[in-house]
Amino acid sequence: MSSTYTITRDIDVVASPADIHPYLTDFRQWVRWSPWENVDPDLQREYSGADGGVGAEYAWTGNKKAGAGSMTITGDTPNRVEVRLVFSRPMKATNDVVFTLDSSGNTTKVTWSMTGAHTLFSRVGTALGFFDKVLGKDFDKGLTALKSVAESA
Repeated sequence: MSSTYTITRDIDVVASPADIHPYLTDFRQWVRWSPWENVDPDLQREYSGADGGVGAEYAWTGNKKAGAGSMTITGDTPNRVEVRLVFSRPMKATNDVVFTLDSSGNTTKVTWSMTGAHTLFSRVGTALGFFDKVLGKDFDKGLTALKSVAESA
């Protein structure tokens, strides 16, 4: 088994990459589509660094389900956004998140992937197919919300 795991999901959005891009590079916009933003109504958020793009930072702390962590945008081009994701609880983990925007006509395929080093939990979860299903379901939910937001703008 590999020492890393990757979860990937995608969706077709009837919008240009330029219309979708700001929802990915401005963490304040993530409240409109991220599947984890509403798991704790009292979630504490802190934005720092750049307003958007490389250097933008977001930290959160919440209940047991929301946990705590931070994200930093580390790469930003018109068709690719890279994010360093660090969880501090409920378990420590560091992941690399990549969004790619591939346009064809008036549709953009948005691909969301996350890669991280295996922990004991993720090795067991991956072996059982549980890890990809649970996180994949969250990715699908977030991409569906992103599609709705981008197409209604």
